[in-house]
Amino acid sequence: MEKLVKISPSILAADFWRLGEEIERIESAGADMLHIDVMDGHFVPNLSFGIPVVKSVRPHTHLPLDVHLMLSEPMKYLSAFAQAGADGITFHVEAEGDPVQIIAAIHRMGKRAGLSLKPGTPAQAAYPFLADLDMVLIMTVEPGFGGQKFMPETMEKLSQLSRYCRERGYSLDFEVDGGIDPSTAPMAAESGANILVAGSALFGKPDYAVAMEQLRRL
Repeated sequence: MEKLVKISPSILAADFWRLGEEIERIESAGADMLHIDVMDGHFVPNLSFGIPVVKSVRPHTHLPLDVHLMLSEPMKYLSAFAQAGADGITFHVEAEGDPVQIIAAIHRMGKRAGLSLKPGTPAQAAYPFLADLDMVLIMTVEPGFGGQKFMPETMEKLSQLSRYCRERGYSLDFEVDGGIDPSTAPMAAESGANILVAGSALFGKPDYAVAMEQLRRL
């Protein structure tokens, strides 16, 4: 039986030379949101998009902007990303700062709050914050670079978090990011994910609509 999931294409895998065109194509193909990875070269060993990219993309798409902050000090940048047009802001539980305060700040700005966990971080690290979150993002690769191989051992953590929330009546989204393709998407969905971040499984394919349908066919 097919199960409907949302697709959040990661523009980290797009052709930057034609980014506007790429976003138009991915939106026309049926994407549910756009995933924007923000890296500071400190929290993760890479640099990527910043506030100007979010600001420039915002007027040219109706898709919600799913902004993933891989930053050591996320609190410092929440306001700037919110003003630039982020619809949802996800930060890492491993980052500096009090997650309770960061979640509250994101909500005060009228944005959806997400919490991300690296592959090696246990599910229990998110338990104190689940009641106040809109989304949990499970990293299925080590954050920092695209094109990595999916880590199936992270699915037990996803299942654990999903079960924990169901038992307590918490209603939130579960997103997975890293190595998602038609072969790994079913495993993620069966473990509780309802949002799939996909990069190379979409961008660069001959037909984005077909590639997206292959991810949804669970």
